[in-house]
Amino acid sequence: MKKVILLLLWLVSSGANQVVSGQVHKEKSDSVKIKKGWNFGAIPAITFDTDQGFQYGAAVNFYNFGDGSSFPKYKHSLYFEVSHFTKGSGIYRFYYDSEALLPGIQVTTDLSYLPDQAYDFYGFNGYESVFNKGWETQGDPGYKTRMFYKYQQKLFRFKTDLQGKFHDSKFGWIAGINLLNYDASSVDVNRLNKGLSEGDKLPPVTEKPGLYEKYIQWGLISKKEANGGFVPEFKGGIVFDTRDNKPNPMKGMWTEAVVAFAPSLLGAQSSFSKLSVTHRQYFTLIKDDLAFAYRINWQQTLSGHVPFYYEPQIISSVMTGSSSTGLGGAKNLRGVRRNRVVGDGYILGNIELRYKFVRFKFIKQNFYMAVNTFMDFGQVTKKIDTSGLNFPSNEVASDYFNKGAESLHSSYGAGLRIVMNYNFVVAMDYGVAINKQDGNSGIYIGLNYLF
Repeated sequence: MKKVILLLLWLVSSGANQVVSGQVHKEKSDSVKIKKGWNFGAIPAITFDTDQGFQYGAAVNFYNFGDGSSFPKYKHSLYFEVSHFTKGSGIYRFYYDSEALLPGIQVTTDLSYLPDQAYDFYGFNGYESVFNKGWETQGDPGYKTRMFYKYQQKLFRFKTDLQGKFHDSKFGWIAGINLLNYDASSVDVNRLNKGLSEGDKLPPVTEKPGLYEKYIQWGLISKKEANGGFVPEFKGGIVFDTRDNKPNPMKGMWTEAVVAFAPSLLGAQSSFSKLSVTHRQYFTLIKDDLAFAYRINWQQTLSGHVPFYYEPQIISSVMTGSSSTGLGGAKNLRGVRRNRVVGDGYILGNIELRYKFVRFKFIKQNFYMAVNTFMDFGQVTKKIDTSGLNFPSNEVASDYFNKGAESLHSSYGAGLRIVMNYNFVVAMDYGVAINKQDGNSGIYIGLNYLF
């Protein structure tokens, strides 16, 4: 644990000029050094995620604070990241955020390329799709391939969101466009086998197909969408926000309702629409130190057919990281395998206690360290239709499907936070899945509180 804390301190100190949200929540007697003009923070992208492995690379954030009168609220923020994960993912990202470009309106733009050599795929409808750990575990009598629950996905994304207030109230509006191009295919086994011994090499997909290939054969993934496609998404909604501090609120609420629509007229493989409603609320239990926070999110398909590659997408007004998918993994069900819970509709809940246990000065900056305990839960509320599949006679249906089994997926755990100037948050969480059908546990090192 000591080594982990030292690593997190180094990550924070490497980005000493970084201010993430542009909002400070002053506590006790701490003071903040005013900055003017352009500043930048260079951050080594060294994190860990159980689902993706170690991340290595670099990120740099440029800020313009103008004459400093509104510091730490910036005029413009430009974020660049190039990084890789040892399990095959990559992030090539540019992100822009400003409330000065259009006065009174927050403008965010994201341009990203996100390749993933081993993207998680466990089927549809949660527990109704059976997870067999032995099939991906070398040495197990039932071993098939380590890539059984994987396929290759390359995602190109361009999105722009606008947010504004209704007069001077806490109510606001959001509108945006999100252009997504998915490239899906079987795992590139030849590439992953480079440098491996014969005993560790993966079998060819033609000999040992994974679940992705089987779903195509059985007709659960149509050949039309099996290799990905283009999704032009338009978004609109309303927001109510009374938080006292965006990175780690001690009180207030943040509620939003967002509708997303993808029309086939503009190139989508099929038209569809989705609704996402999220309520987050924060309570002070001990002034400045202990807070109780919870989040409830409900998302559901309203119309049309959603391509399988878009189904894990989580819709929200703000992205806190490079991706927004689930359920399962670092950003929603910690300890549950990434994308374990996929359906046409779901409910998600997170409950946290957050305690700041020490404050200190380091490199002329204000720091605090905090611990958090949590419970996460989620469930499919609208199932994807899996009837009428072309199931082969040489397979056993109960090995893959357990109709009617879907129920609440849950996990619990604890985490550590190191926070600089109340805004820049380095996070470590350890989550444990309660049901072995969801996996075992997960360790996640990254940025920001979950919500």
